[in-house]
Amino acid sequence: MKHHLRQRGFSLIELMIVVTIIGIISSIAIPNLLASRRAAFEGSSVASLRTLHSANAAYQVTNGGGEYAANLAALNSASLIDAQIASGTKSGFNFAITRTLSSSIALASFTVTANPTGTTGTLQTGTRRFGTTQVGVIYYDATQGATLGVVLTSAQMVGTGSGAIKVLGN
Repeated sequence: MKHHLRQRGFSLIELMIVVTIIGIISSIAIPNLLASRRAAFEGSSVASLRTLHSANAAYQVTNGGGEYAANLAALNSASLIDAQIASGTKSGFNFAITRTLSSSIALASFTVTANPTGTTGTLQTGTRRFGTTQVGVIYYDATQGATLGVVLTSAQMVGTGSGAIKVLGN
């Protein structure tokens, strides 16, 4: 039997140092990765809101006879949005449309909202909720765990303080 005086390989201490270094790098990188993911989901939801606003404006003048679409399915059947947005969920956000029909004293209007599907933990898809109206201005609210109301009142749009709906841009 042949005995080896020099064993080759890594010692337990060397392996523990490598594992510790990987753990430190992960603890720095993972939160940044999750924040980037949330930002990408929020950016996608804002782009989808702009698409839904444009589609609803096109629906009003083409298929709606002066009225806006009642829901996402109506926009999809008019070939104004794709099936992904029409499903109501895209990139970690739930989308909904509400409309008000025109009357002898008011013009037709609509509200589109985007609420994150996950609001806490590592599965959080967004920290803000978004909405727009027929005007086309994108609003947001950073209240955690709530759903942005489907009716954006003028008081909410110009509100201040915690939980107030703020203008993102147009």
